[in-house]
Amino acid sequence: MAASAALPHSGPQGAAFPPPPLDARPADRDAWIAAFRTVRDETERRAAPLSPEDQQIQSMEDASPTKWHRAHTTWFFEQFLLAEHLPGYRPYDERLHYLFNSYYVQAGPRQPRFLRGMITRPTAEETAGYRAHVDRAVTVMLREASDEALQKILPVLEIGLYHEQQHQELMHTDILHAFAQNPLDPVVDAAWATPKPRAKAEKSALEKGIARIGHDGTGFAFDNESPRHETLILGGSIDRNLATNRDWLGFIDDGGYSRPELWLNDGWLCVQRDGWEAPGYWRREGEGWSIMTLAGRQPVDPDEAVRHVSYFEADAYARWAGRDLPTEAEWEVAARKNLIDDAFGLVWQWTRSAYGPYPGYRPVSGALGEYNGKFMSGQYVLRGSSVATPEGHARIGYRNFFYPHQRWQFTGLRLADALA
Repeated sequence: MAASAALPHSGPQGAAFPPPPLDARPADRDAWIAAFRTVRDETERRAAPLSPEDQQIQSMEDASPTKWHRAHTTWFFEQFLLAEHLPGYRPYDERLHYLFNSYYVQAGPRQPRFLRGMITRPTAEETAGYRAHVDRAVTVMLREASDEALQKILPVLEIGLYHEQQHQELMHTDILHAFAQNPLDPVVDAAWATPKPRAKAEKSALEKGIARIGHDGTGFAFDNESPRHETLILGGSIDRNLATNRDWLGFIDDGGYSRPELWLNDGWLCVQRDGWEAPGYWRREGEGWSIMTLAGRQPVDPDEAVRHVSYFEADAYARWAGRDLPTEAEWEVAARKNLIDDAFGLVWQWTRSAYGPYPGYRPVSGALGEYNGKFMSGQYVLRGSSVATPEGHARIGYRNFFYPHQRWQFTGLRLADALA
């Protein structure tokens, strides 16, 4: 596996996360409590620079307020863990279930997604009280549950921890989207810096053959990473390096955003409708460009990996270059064989694979079965992780997914070539 770039803003998680293996006997209760506290503390660390007003804003339907993320991740533990596994548990406030359920239809009615920014109460301070209430209850449960009960508790707790980490990344991307629309160019973290990719303009050969991809059964995985299965690799090559801003400037200078022949039809409609002329958050500054970051607006660094590009843009760029995006299987094989650099820690990388179920996939029963499976339509797979991904979260088999027009995440690409 290619070495991960450092994650300077992922928080002091260290050895406390990931938690111990589920099959460890007896379960290390202290280690699980430490993992839980580590993840919960990281959420608060990311929220700490933001004022109550910052935490309230919702800049588009796809994004959610910081306060909502803090409360929703708390609701998740309350709904799926405490209500099911802690006898006598009393919810902090049953009215919050409606406000902070995201999309779990089987868990009951919920606030419409586009109205999350209207939730002025509970306040940010009251949300902290909600989190503390649930944190205390989870800690008591982990200390006092029987060994038999713990075997049912820990798998749900584990999902909840990785679920909260997903929202930690969304907290960064969602507030960045909001701040990018503020003419004051607000700063979240003045020390925020994006690591630069390795500067190797090399290709790695991909051999033709049958490969096995998917979760190998070791450690945690979401259900959409299974079952492990065989797939055909047609052969070709994949870039060791990520596409950079310097590469993208060549695409812009060659009229990439004004040439409809490079674009999928729906992508060209986005270019025309939304006025795309560069990646997300780029702005012309005299003869150059700037980009909005969590450290405020900064000059575009040509040596950084390009980010905040949609699938439509990545596809158009690949067509302009006379090349392809890799499939998710090609990416996974390359990562496992150490054929690519910066697989993790800079940008999520678009693949040309539609997001769908692996052969034999079946979601789990109950509301948790809604976590991934029902979204397997109309989206594309991204692999790797980004500079905003929390420490200990990424895996080679991890399948992220977004709609092809979306670009508010830390999304980039690397190119590949089919076998001639």
